[in-house]
Amino acid sequence: MPRPTAAQLAYGSCTVIFSTLAMLLLSQTSSGVGIAVIAAAALALGLLVALTVPLPRSRVVAAHRPAAEQAEEPVPVAATGSSTSV
Repeated sequence: MPRPTAAQLAYGSCTVIFSTLAMLLLSQTSSGVGIAVIAAAALALGLLVALTVPLPRSRVVAAHRPAAEQAEEPVPVAATGSSTSV
């Protein structure tokens, strides 16, 4: 599994913090069970946001070959028969 990027960590953390505060203020709960449910929902929401942040695309780099390898191999040429008799 790839490591999370800085953007994923930032978005996920901010989502958890702000959604927890918003849900606690809106629900006005003071029971331990209510706070636990809100915390679990905020963590799930933060995880969802962190996983949906687009990942950076990896660039495809062409393989670099030295010039000696890129040159075509010489094609053997049939020798012309010039026979010299002495």
